[in-house]
Amino acid sequence: MTKLNLLVVEGNLEKENQNFVNSGIQTHAESLKESLSYYTNDLNIDVFNPCAEKSFDKIIPKIQKYDGLIWGGSSLNIYNDCIEIRRQISFMRECFKNIKKILAICWGMQVAVTAAGGEVKKSKNGAHIGIANDIEINENGLKHPLYLSKNKKFNSPAFNFDEVVSLPKDAIHLASNKINKIQSVHFKSGASDVWGLQYHPEITYHKMITLIKFRKDRLINVRKCFKDEKEIQDHISFIENEIKISKKEARMLELKNWLEYLKVA
Repeated sequence: MTKLNLLVVEGNLEKENQNFVNSGIQTHAESLKESLSYYTNDLNIDVFNPCAEKSFDKIIPKIQKYDGLIWGGSSLNIYNDCIEIRRQISFMRECFKNIKKILAICWGMQVAVTAAGGEVKKSKNGAHIGIANDIEINENGLKHPLYLSKNKKFNSPAFNFDEVVSLPKDAIHLASNKINKIQSVHFKSGASDVWGLQYHPEITYHKMITLIKFRKDRLINVRKCFKDEKEIQDHISFIENEIKISKKEARMLELKNWLEYLKVA
């Protein structure tokens, strides 16, 4: 069997990834590659970080070779205009011209929606810190291959402060919860068929707990999500209870379903 070519886009700044490495935390691209390997090793995977590239000249000439693209998370906020964010939006638009199948996860979905004409703002209903509770698949989602065999209501690893507030033209809304109305979406842009998720089926709850500890000071003093370390520890305990009852296969079904879709010519 011929291996499929997959492009994984890393959304974090190089400085943030280095902070991860220094703290013994996998980058999001590394976490994604590990999750993909749970299902298949029949992929040729390249990783690209638009933040780190002043020019896309090296990748654009070969971009059409990719059968699919997965664009993962980031600590950036898309409404904070800077050159690195503009590069990511610009590169997403190049991907729309050339890559047929895109799985856009969390930050990736926000970049894709923005590049296709939608809008992202800070969430009015709070944030997901390590976990999203009670995501509910709507009638459109229940018929969509993204959610094949998925429970109608579920929890998932998640870490986001922002939300999609308006969708690209003709986009199909698939799932919601009380924090984010748009938890998943399907739309077409250019040559691309985009499946977008606001949450992280590819990241473990254990990594989310590590990220909470890593971002502890920011979560208390900058984001104001917790008043003190005790509140953070209580929240970590809540996630640890979720670990006891969650199943890996159920958590990662969206990734499995997209991989099955990727195999279809």
